[in-house]
Amino acid sequence: MTRLFVYGTLKRGCKNHHHIAGQTYVGDARSVAGYRLYNLGDYPGMVTDATDTEGVTGEVWSVDDAALTHLDDFEGVAEGLYRRERIRLLPPFDQIETHTYLYNRDPGTRALGPIWTE
Repeated sequence: MTRLFVYGTLKRGCKNHHHIAGQTYVGDARSVAGYRLYNLGDYPGMVTDATDTEGVTGEVWSVDDAALTHLDDFEGVAEGLYRRERIRLLPPFDQIETHTYLYNRDPGTRALGPIWTE
């Protein structure tokens, strides 16, 4: 099982949640500072940003290998749209290895700030 931090349309109640439904919700979480969300139209993209002081809110899920493979495809990892990598979260998840999807292209100037709402 892999712990996965989701921050946009995969969250509970959002339009793409069905891609993660059936996996195990662990809890609400916030990243450490250094990440920012960008409005990419129909979905957000999270990037590293050394100037950010607030982090990003989201959810932690425990996903099996089949779901992770599906999510990698859905997020466009092979095409270079997103990349999956480890992320540091605030307590109580600070001691748990967790991955997330970071936007892998230039987001331009469409910053949303620390919270994405749908």
